[in-house]
Amino acid sequence: MKQARFAVLAAFSVCASARAQDATTSSVPTPFTVSKSAQLLTGDTWRDGDHLFRLYGVQSCLRGTSAEQPNGNKLDCGNISLAHLAALFDSAAVTCQPIGYALDKAAFVVCGAQLNGDTIDVGTALIATGYAFAATTAKGKAVNENYLIAEINAKMKRAGLWGTTFQHPVQLLLNKRSERQQ
Repeated sequence: MKQARFAVLAAFSVCASARAQDATTSSVPTPFTVSKSAQLLTGDTWRDGDHLFRLYGVQSCLRGTSAEQPNGNKLDCGNISLAHLAALFDSAAVTCQPIGYALDKAAFVVCGAQLNGDTIDVGTALIATGYAFAATTAKGKAVNENYLIAEINAKMKRAGLWGTTFQHPVQLLLNKRSERQQ
């Protein structure tokens, strides 16, 4: 009888251990390559199949807002951000690591692009070239300090959208949030 109980206990322990390993393994997000068929929604968000992804710490220009060039020509600021994300995704193999979830269930990701044998951070590339911005918390603090530095450098160089007149998307979002709270 003792042997039977020991065998059952041992079998239960092995099964419980296997279940715990499976749960741990399946809950760890794995890196993935962005599909060339992904549907780009904004300059920081895309859909691939049933999954929604958003670059962590990156805020693209908002679609429907204007970027006015020095010659007075007005362009859709969000479409400019989107076009630069599309160009990067089209010209490089992009691999992303999920790191969490947004309130809308989008997976926040950090991504690297393979360009000419080097891996570059996608967020840094978009922000440093002036086509995206450092996202902030609701209190206006940068989510990623490195992205804020890249944004300041792009602004000083008047790179990308910084060479136009536009409403900063982070400020627009913070203003909208403030209006909703009143």
